[in-house]
Amino acid sequence: QVQLVESGGGLVQAGGSLRLSCAASERTFSSSAVAWFRQAPGKEREFVAGLSWSGSNTYYTDSVKGRFTISRDNAKNTAYLQMNSLKPEDTAVYYCAAAPRYLASSSYTKPTNFDSWGQGTQVTVSS
Repeated sequence: QVQLVESGGGLVQAGGSLRLSCAASERTFSSSAVAWFRQAPGKEREFVAGLSWSGSNTYYTDSVKGRFTISRDNAKNTAYLQMNSLKPEDTAVYYCAAAPRYLASSSYTKPTNFDSWGQGTQVTVSS
């Protein structure tokens, strides 16, 4: 399994921005589907954004569309989540995940379809 390490979380005021990074340990990351999930206290882990290995297909949960952008730099084995216009309800631990296979669009939302996970990075948005 690929090892993933997230960074970039922190405390930000509502309306602010953060960029999360997900660094992978292996070059196979470049042929993997990747996604960001988040988990708030007392809630289940939920899908935020997904990206195909080529970068040509992106997927977002409705609540972040127009505010978040997922991207990747396969030369650096790194994925990113640019988060703009942050809201207090975006507060959660954010996790990067990867799957070394093709995933259909509907498959990105299910955590069980991903083999590798990072340790998570805390994002806190104050009102």
